[in-house]
Amino acid sequence: MADLQEASVTLPSAPASVSTARRYVSSVLGEWGLPGDTEAAEAVRLIVSELATNAVQHTRGQSPTFTVDVLLERDEELRIGVTDSHPRHPRRLPAAVQQDNGRGLVIVRWLAAERGGRFSVTPTAEGGKTVWICLPWTVPVR
Repeated sequence: MADLQEASVTLPSAPASVSTARRYVSSVLGEWGLPGDTEAAEAVRLIVSELATNAVQHTRGQSPTFTVDVLLERDEELRIGVTDSHPRHPRRLPAAVQQDNGRGLVIVRWLAAERGGRFSVTPTAEGGKTVWICLPWTVPVR
């Protein structure tokens, strides 16, 4: 395989785009050899859902679109990034607010850590941000 495989999709910041992002990433990873019925695939789907939901809900109309990037480096590391044009970095909500929602990033960080991965946020040149999840790629090379 190539040293780097990449896929990307840009979607409108609308609730329906969350499921589209999830299906897109699942399809790409299936093409790269990750069976859809594994725990790893389910974890990735949940991570993408949470990050896409944040890009839709918390940009307050300042990001008309968001982009999902999927990168596989040397069959060793999977990176998934969700980029929006809102400048504010994600932050944990106070416990009182978290009663009905606000646990998405906690879930994402936990899933990444459980799989030996990491979470990071990087600013974009345009003033927005990309939220990244990096996970070890454990799928046998085809």
